[in-house]
Amino acid sequence: MELALDWTPNTNHTGVYVARAKGYYDEASVDLTIRSPAADDYETTPAKRVARGDSTVAIAPSESAISYHTHPDYPSLTAVAAVCQRDTSAIVTLASSGIDRPKKLDNSTYASYDARFEDDIVRQLIRNDGGRGELEIVTPPKLGIPNTLVDGEADATWVFMPWEGVQAERDGVELNAFALDDYGVPYGYTPVMLARPGQVEEAGDELARFLDATGRGYEFAAANPAAAAAILGETAEGPGLDDEAFLETSQRRIADAYCDDGTWGRMRRERWADFVEWLAAESLVETPEGDRLGADDIDVDALYTNELLDRSD
Repeated sequence: MELALDWTPNTNHTGVYVARAKGYYDEASVDLTIRSPAADDYETTPAKRVARGDSTVAIAPSESAISYHTHPDYPSLTAVAAVCQRDTSAIVTLASSGIDRPKKLDNSTYASYDARFEDDIVRQLIRNDGGRGELEIVTPPKLGIPNTLVDGEADATWVFMPWEGVQAERDGVELNAFALDDYGVPYGYTPVMLARPGQVEEAGDELARFLDATGRGYEFAAANPAAAAAILGETAEGPGLDDEAFLETSQRRIADAYCDDGTWGRMRRERWADFVEWLAAESLVETPEGDRLGADDIDVDALYTNELLDRSD
């Protein structure tokens, strides 16, 4: 089976590399290939790879599940596990910019990943803080997006604080960080692992074994961040992985986000429903023809499942 990553290997993915290095996948009879999006220069999203059958599982934000469930031209995708239990991402600006709260982002430049709901979420974040939500959107090459602030190409972008935030600290760059929950955006699980519903039904046993082994990897990483960081640095390839001190700091920052009461992966319906209802209430979910979708038009229970995780109990 193939796992398509959402970014070059980083501490969001540590549990996968721990599970591979410690032989958890071998014990579960799972032959896993890990695919970095750098392989095709981010041309194809991991969710699209799974939707068209090129990969088995994708790591992606929860918005991808909603997007594929509401687009008639693509097959639906279902979240089968949450990589993190709390959101570690934020909209960031340089502290030196003077943009120290979201409403000051009006008329600024935002470096976007060009995800379906992304720009509208950021605009609403600004409005929730009393601004107008007026942005100039630019879409730099994805690997270069975190550098756009320092390079003066954008005023704000969206990053993971345990990774790009720690990189900024290491480089002496002070950031202002706006967490979505702090400004009335009930953001969903991010990232999650996605699969096609047919796979859940037809290849559920293999997926359950994969998730059980992966969960063991993340639970190890949560309890042993220094050792997990060393495994990631030794076994993965990508930017930033050769800096041991950075990796350990990043790993410690994210370790407590992996699990809920020591258990990895499970999701709550309330969190999915809150995010869907917020997106619908803000008129952010539309059909390709531009027709608004209400919360009742989206089957929350079809967006995620804990069933495969429950098989390993």
